[in-house]
Amino acid sequence: MADDVFKALADPTRRTILDELSERNGQTLFEICARLTTRHGLGLSRQAISQHLAVLEAAGLVRTRREGRYKFHDLNTEPLEQIATRWLRRDPPPEAP
Repeated sequence: MADDVFKALADPTRRTILDELSERNGQTLFEICARLTTRHGLGLSRQAISQHLAVLEAAGLVRTRREGRYKFHDLNTEPLEQIATRWLRRDPPPEAP
């Protein structure tokens, strides 16, 4: 699982997509494409962005939901939280005598 998350985060376009979903959750593919073009100057095709979203979804960083004809993409931070807590200590290490 962590390998998929790190792979997904390794790409700057995917990090930008996550930034956009963090700012405004529940976007359609069309909305994500428009924001990447207007705000970031990324002229990627819808197919390319769909492929990036598929990698993010496989890593568990994006969840999708359908409402009628529309498919919405939501940010899921649980995989990031699991990675962060993996190496963070809950208790301070014992002091040496």
